[in-house]
Amino acid sequence: MLYSLLFGLHEWISPFNVFRYITFRAAVSIMTAMLVTFLFGPSVVGRLRRLSVTQQIREDGPGTHAAKSGTPTMGGILIIGSIILTMLLWGDLKNGYIWIMLASLAGFGAIGLADDYLKVTRRNHKGLRAWYKFGAQLLFALLLGVFLYLNPKDPYSDVLIIPFFKRWLIDLGWFYIPFSMVVIVGSSNAVNLTDGIDGLAIGLVGIAVLANGVLVYISGNKNLAQYLQVLYLPGTGELTVFCGAMLGACLGFLWYNAYPADVFMGDVGSLGLGGALGTLAVITKHEIVLAVVGGIFVIETLSVILQVASFKLTGKRIFRMAPIHHHFELKGWPEPKVIVRFWIVGIMLALLSLTTLKVR
Repeated sequence: MLYSLLFGLHEWISPFNVFRYITFRAAVSIMTAMLVTFLFGPSVVGRLRRLSVTQQIREDGPGTHAAKSGTPTMGGILIIGSIILTMLLWGDLKNGYIWIMLASLAGFGAIGLADDYLKVTRRNHKGLRAWYKFGAQLLFALLLGVFLYLNPKDPYSDVLIIPFFKRWLIDLGWFYIPFSMVVIVGSSNAVNLTDGIDGLAIGLVGIAVLANGVLVYISGNKNLAQYLQVLYLPGTGELTVFCGAMLGACLGFLWYNAYPADVFMGDVGSLGLGGALGTLAVITKHEIVLAVVGGIFVIETLSVILQVASFKLTGKRIFRMAPIHHHFELKGWPEPKVIVRFWIVGIMLALLSLTTLKVR
């Protein structure tokens, strides 16, 4: 919207030509989303507190979490709102991929919103029934998968890229639809499971989206893609601006979500951001890379699966508590130490994912 208006003036005012560059608009998007989150953060937190939209703590959770009861939740509304506003300002709204990303962010966010609403109104940590919640995610992911599979502008709509190898492409055919559903729903729930202590999930999402932004920009730039022997995907470069908006929103929200948190993002934020990360990976063919850059999310999810499977099969638990960040809390690690150490591992995995550009 604002991008089209300002860039349209470049014929008369040459400095406005700078808006044609994706890197410039990505940087502006980071600052815009941060500013929006900073400006509206206090009022949103205050409003949630006045409406008693507060966190419901698990009864079987770590004892140190009892003090978190009463902290405002559903702050993900602020994150999603800042991303959408930023993209309306600086995104090229003629690019269909932008609308797909916004739909994914809002759609999965809406599922999380319904879950959060039931938790708040019922005053317990159980929201939507698991099958309702999971079913809604699968249905929405199916719609996204079918749409992307039938996208006539994508010559690689059913292709899986194997990283670390030169143009090793696997044609999945129609099977790409259920595969994309697994990626999107898995990513959404993985971020949701990781969102258990102050600032952990939002910081890791910021790290992941920064690395993905670099990969997306290269894939959408014909010259860079050819030089680095990366699959060129026309039109996807604009998603770098979306990554910038996500990063800015994450950094802005982290200001209020850092330990000790003033507000939690709730399922509306974690499901929305996770769904957006998964959809981004599907569009840009970085599904396997997402498993690397989001390795902490994968580990958190596996810890829950292994814990449940072990308890049902043997009656014994592998971890003191799952997801695994609670395990380290119960071992005596202070919450800030768990957060920072997980961030460090997340940064290392993000750097590893970027090595896929040269190790081919």
